[in-house]
Amino acid sequence: MTDATHQPLIPDLIDLTNEPETKPEAIESLLDLAVEAGRVDDREQALADLRAREAEATTGVGMGIGIPHAKSEAVVSPTIAFMRAPDGIDFDSMDDEPVRLLFLLLVPAQGGDEHLQMLSSLSRSLMHEETRTALLEADSPGRVESIVLEAVE
Repeated sequence: MTDATHQPLIPDLIDLTNEPETKPEAIESLLDLAVEAGRVDDREQALADLRAREAEATTGVGMGIGIPHAKSEAVVSPTIAFMRAPDGIDFDSMDDEPVRLLFLLLVPAQGGDEHLQMLSSLSRSLMHEETRTALLEADSPGRVESIVLEAVE
């Protein structure tokens, strides 16, 4: 059995009840999941790093997907957090569509290009409509975890 601290996504990093209404609220809510799971040891530093990355270019990648991400000294281990915004939120997306699926990717600053590999793998899997639909309809954190882990393998 793999130690949960080495899995990028665990049920504690999935929130199916919070429905953020703004981009900043979504990013902070996702970050709070990572902090509560012990994946981030300095919330303010991680938030500053996420905001700096977001200022470079939007992480609203289109098709209703937002993937804010950053490398940060504040990150303890590679992390993927997830939540939904069923009504959609403005994320300055490339296609101007509201975001309904929100993923946060965080990796330690010394993590090399690991976050780019995670981002690429996740993005490719989310291009498939059946994956997006399954995530929108998932009724438990465990189901989300299996969809995402299957998609990024």
